[in-house]
Amino acid sequence: MDLGMKDKVVIVTGGASGIGEAACRLFAQEGARVALFDIDRNQAEKVEQEIRKSGGNCLAVTVDVTSKEDVSSAVETVGEKLGTPGILVNNVGVYCKGDVLSFTEDDFEKLMKVNVEGTLFCSKYVASKMKEKNCGVIVNVASEAGIVGIANQIIYNLTKAAAISITKSCAIDLAPYGIRVNCVCPGTTFTPLVAESLKKESDPEKAKKALEESRPLKRLGKPEEIASAILFLASDCVGYATGAVLSVDGGYTAW
Repeated sequence: MDLGMKDKVVIVTGGASGIGEAACRLFAQEGARVALFDIDRNQAEKVEQEIRKSGGNCLAVTVDVTSKEDVSSAVETVGEKLGTPGILVNNVGVYCKGDVLSFTEDDFEKLMKVNVEGTLFCSKYVASKMKEKNCGVIVNVASEAGIVGIANQIIYNLTKAAAISITKSCAIDLAPYGIRVNCVCPGTTFTPLVAESLKKESDPEKAKKALEESRPLKRLGKPEEIASAILFLASDCVGYATGAVLSVDGGYTAW
């Protein structure tokens, strides 16, 4: 199926690894011009080079999404080098453990800045460009943790619930400008972020098994599976969808 991505300008935040990297590769394979936003310059440039070697069009841009100046400048760079962005994937995110009794102010500030402010800043500056063309699509990457309560990660949970709320609010606010806003809620996906978190457990294999057993499909997700859902929500195949929340979680939220 042709999803109509050829020559579309796509921005993916947190595109240097995990779900973001998989999304960059998939959009490039579909013929899009991909802007990879990430704070990790070396890894971003590595992914850029690999995509280019495989025949794709990719531009790595070093961005701190918590800085509105950084985001604004990066969006201008994309416009100059690739063209007006037609798709934004707000994927970047950080994680920490801690319940309501143990979380720290540093945890709260860090996750709110990256997961919430980063999504808002990127949406603001990219949507202002989309508005000029009276079209565009934003796909936010939330989580199963934004739909149901998951123990011992209260700050992460609330930031992902915020991503869903941002999706619905922006869908309403941006509809008059022809901009659709949807959201994918991945279940636990085996990304470098998850792998690093598992390493900190006293028994990593046992912890991984528990995550797998906590969902009907009895396995973790693959970055490519989430990337496919992002691509679908960004495509004109679902042009009537805005404010949609798509769970891709192995059935976790269906229990």
